[in-house]
Amino acid sequence: MSFQAYLDTIEKKTGLTPRQLVDIAREKQLDQPGTKAGEILAWLKEDYDLGRGHGMALVHVIQKGPTISTEHVGSDGVHRDESETLWLDGAATKPGS
Repeated sequence: MSFQAYLDTIEKKTGLTPRQLVDIAREKQLDQPGTKAGEILAWLKEDYDLGRGHGMALVHVIQKGPTISTEHVGSDGVHRDESETLWLDGAATKPGS
């Protein structure tokens, strides 16, 4: 599953866009340097019942922003993303959807 597919699934499951979840993480100060992935994963599990795979996609966005490595962009693998910049504002507003 691609990073973007994880984020789109998270939106379907929680009813919140990835950007809204990043904003909530910021309010909870989970975006601070030194915050462990486990802390973010625990919050996502407790509040939204998200598993590790989906949670790690959000951990990446919370800690590193919406840019991903170009390694899988445009590749033929199952983890292929269309762009190195993830769309955080919801599947309904995603360009090309």
